[in-house]
Amino acid sequence: MKIEHIALWTSNLEGMRSFYMHYFDASSNEIYYNHSKGYRSYFLSFDGDCRLEIMEMPGIPKSKNDPIKQFSGLIHFAIKVNSRTDVNKLTSMLREDGFKVVSKPRTTGDGHYESVILDPDGNRVEIVA
Repeated sequence: MKIEHIALWTSNLEGMRSFYMHYFDASSNEIYYNHSKGYRSYFLSFDGDCRLEIMEMPGIPKSKNDPIKQFSGLIHFAIKVNSRTDVNKLTSMLREDGFKVVSKPRTTGDGHYESVILDPDGNRVEIVA
């Protein structure tokens, strides 16, 4: 078995789509729009099998979780890049472009090389090599 996709609610569908396409080389399907519910979504594909679904619909409340603190439930997802150099470059680019870096590039206790950034909605994204 494998994870097929992860879904995120957003109030900025086009901004989130642009973010993941620009910084993480995601490709996107055409928008799905359910007019009766006001629901819109995209599936973003990366170089692999797992996809990210981003969804927008009126009336969905913003998360009250503090993205800097830990909490129960989904806390992050990771996107793998080719090398440690790519982790460093992408993290620096995101910081320079005004995105919050929660954890600078480092080798973790379990041997992974990673950084953690916040996407435009405050979701934690690990960049790993």
